[in-house]
Amino acid sequence: MAIGGTIVVGVVIFNKWQEHKAKKSVERAFSTGHDDVLMNPHDHVEEQASYQPQQYQQHEHDGVADYRQEPSLDVATMAEDDQAFVPDAIQAEAAPALAKQEKELPVDELIDCVIPLEFDTPVRGEKILAEIHSLRYVGKKPVHFIGQSHSGERDVIAHGGIYTTLFAGIQMVSRGGPLNELEYSEFVMKLREIADRLNAHPDIPDMSQVMSTARELHQFVSEHDAQLSVNIMANSAPWAINTLHAALEKQGFDSRPDGRLVMPDGDGGALFSLSTNVGISETVTSRLTLLLDVPCVAPARDGFGAMAACAKSLSTRLGGTVVDDGNQPISKAALDEIAEQVHAFYGAMAESEIPAGSVRAQRLFS
Repeated sequence: MAIGGTIVVGVVIFNKWQEHKAKKSVERAFSTGHDDVLMNPHDHVEEQASYQPQQYQQHEHDGVADYRQEPSLDVATMAEDDQAFVPDAIQAEAAPALAKQEKELPVDELIDCVIPLEFDTPVRGEKILAEIHSLRYVGKKPVHFIGQSHSGERDVIAHGGIYTTLFAGIQMVSRGGPLNELEYSEFVMKLREIADRLNAHPDIPDMSQVMSTARELHQFVSEHDAQLSVNIMANSAPWAINTLHAALEKQGFDSRPDGRLVMPDGDGGALFSLSTNVGISETVTSRLTLLLDVPCVAPARDGFGAMAACAKSLSTRLGGTVVDDGNQPISKAALDEIAEQVHAFYGAMAESEIPAGSVRAQRLFS
């Protein structure tokens, strides 16, 4: 009994000592006077040139192809580009001036199946809103509405507005898959009920044509569902989770209700996210993963450049190494090759009228 008790006490003391070491390593990392890449991105172009991202993978989930692609970074362009994005929460200077886009309506004929409902007589906005407020989803597909006034202008339905036509749109594709026959049939049935109550005449598209369009759009989503990820592996002792979370929040990361840590893009969205790769009951980690959802971030924000700078800064502060999924440093040759792929990726999305970071892209890749 005495020997057993001694062993138990020894194990407890050892675990406490390990946790203490992990906590101290993080505290030391973020209390030193490192020149922070995140605060001074343009002073570290040469450092970023040595950074190498992670491998290109494809796998299937819920019928949708998902790409985890080795990231890329055009260092020369970053050095010359005054528009390189610096996250709002940590920027030292004013945010970059992004090009202003025209107002995008929630019903989009490119990605939605749009059904017009023409009224016998003009209808006030409040009456329409009372009828459509409960129809927000069919299955997992979002439903949106806009109205058309006497002048022909289309906009969201508003109190006090008067409309001659209602346009209902159901999103044809998401990462979960394309619109199917059952979802479309339910959508049409509910619209017919709304039309009866509003004395409107719906113009219902042929189901086979809608399904064909949804499948084509789904093919596009499958081919462009790309994610860039980089990992930081501890060189020695693991890092304490609690201390790490607090330090990362000071670096500009936001802690979301779902447990994710995200770097804000300065406009209410997320630039990239960070995972500690351990469960909620774990107290230490030896690996961090930064992830950029490529189609959801506009090229002008330079999401990868910011993510690469963050990875480099964290690896320097924490005593880690930036590695791929196989824990191997990435070569400069691989970095250059992926840079070309990323450029082609953005070009293909723009040519398809679904530019990365646009409302269309964010809806499709939700």
